[in-house]
Amino acid sequence: MQITTIGLDLAKHIFQVHAVDEMGKVAIRKRLRRSEVLPFFAGLRPCLIGMEACATSHHWARELIKLGYTVKLMPPAYVKAYVKRGKTDAADAEAICEAVTRPSMRFVPVKSAEQQSVLMLHRMRALLIRQRTMLVNALRGHLAEFGIIVAQGINRVRELIKLMTDDSADAVLPPLARRALAPLVDQLLDLQPRIRALEAELLAWHRQSQESRRLETIPGVGFITATALAATVPDPSHFRSGREFAAWLGLTPRPNSSGGKERLGRISKMGDGYLRTLLVVGATAVIRYARTKTAADTAWINSLLARKPARLASVALANKTARIAWAVLAKGEVYRAPAPAA
Repeated sequence: MQITTIGLDLAKHIFQVHAVDEMGKVAIRKRLRRSEVLPFFAGLRPCLIGMEACATSHHWARELIKLGYTVKLMPPAYVKAYVKRGKTDAADAEAICEAVTRPSMRFVPVKSAEQQSVLMLHRMRALLIRQRTMLVNALRGHLAEFGIIVAQGINRVRELIKLMTDDSADAVLPPLARRALAPLVDQLLDLQPRIRALEAELLAWHRQSQESRRLETIPGVGFITATALAATVPDPSHFRSGREFAAWLGLTPRPNSSGGKERLGRISKMGDGYLRTLLVVGATAVIRYARTKTAADTAWINSLLARKPARLASVALANKTARIAWAVLAKGEVYRAPAPAA
């Protein structure tokens, strides 16, 4: 019996294995506990293993690659079509085993531990920023009950914090209310240094990464977006073109075509929402700059703004930026601005 393909359904504690031989017949159908996974695969001859891409799949892929296996990760949405009936671990493992052998299947590259660490920095920074926004909104709402309003913007929150720490403001804000809001202020003052520390870690990694430094040469891409792109896309060759990369990010129109009639709707918003957000925010900053300039590199943006709304232009520019980012990663070169038209 020569096992050629294995489908491994991952979980926290109980894993399901479905293995087939060269004739496609089921050779092993087995449940494994977490501590039994590596010893079980160490006793088999290395072959092809398919897994669904999830939070822990990259760790298990690296461990199985060390044992000599060929590991391929697949998006769960693409594996679902191969589930015959019902929802069980055995059915999922069988579907994974079938899907990994399809020639048209799309695979997710295995990330290294360093790339996962960089993305963890991004996730922690995004979490702390959401917490900061929540605290700022709560502080603004409570102070508005006493008629205290300041202009919008995270930088204007310092005025509110200064008011909370000023002892001469008792006439405006009762002492009891100040004591009630003191925990919000303490948390706000504690969050900002933590966010800055995470950004310093990202900046240090950005400076030692060639891919990230090349990506920063693209207009609208700072070190935050550059590090996120470099860590998320370890191998640009998985995408055939820049348009396929932009479609993976959900920045291309969703098609709804039939009978030879092409109908394109809004962007699909599929793929990595965090990267898509960073690219759109960066494109918005570029458009704000282009409105005040008449340089040659802003001519395309200004012509688009003359015909389309600013938000649509931001998404279109984000799509263009994604294509440029793929070209920079695939060719290993820096961004070169187009030459001005004659």
